[in-house]
Amino acid sequence: MSTRSVKAKEIKQKWYLLDAKGAVLGRLATEAASLLIGKTKPNYVPYLDGGDFVVVINADKVRVTGKKMDQKFYHRYSGYPGGMKSISMRDQMQKHPTRVVEDAIVGMLPKSKLGRAMAKKLKVYASETHPHAPQKPEPYTLKA
Repeated sequence: MSTRSVKAKEIKQKWYLLDAKGAVLGRLATEAASLLIGKTKPNYVPYLDGGDFVVVINADKVRVTGKKMDQKFYHRYSGYPGGMKSISMRDQMQKHPTRVVEDAIVGMLPKSKLGRAMAKKLKVYASETHPHAPQKPEPYTLKA
């Protein structure tokens, strides 16, 4: 007997639709990351991109617990002295709610070429509408 390994050509990718309305951000992010990585599939291997496409809608209606809205900050740095800019989660949710959800999910993916390829399969939208209806994404219910 020998163990048969899966090939990249044999991997079938599906489309999933996650509704973020009322969902806790971290719990939504873990579910989406496991779908993107492919951990939910029986033929998962860590060295192949075997994950599925994930479409997240209603990103502006995601929920966070505790005092994260005021205490969590997103930083970016231009590379110049004094070039660090920070924005609170509350302000980021008002200006760019999709970035909050994207950052949470992409932060749970591997930090490699494979992780960047997985992140390209993530589509996040602030409202109910999305342009991926022709792909017929199947609704995915969150566990928590």
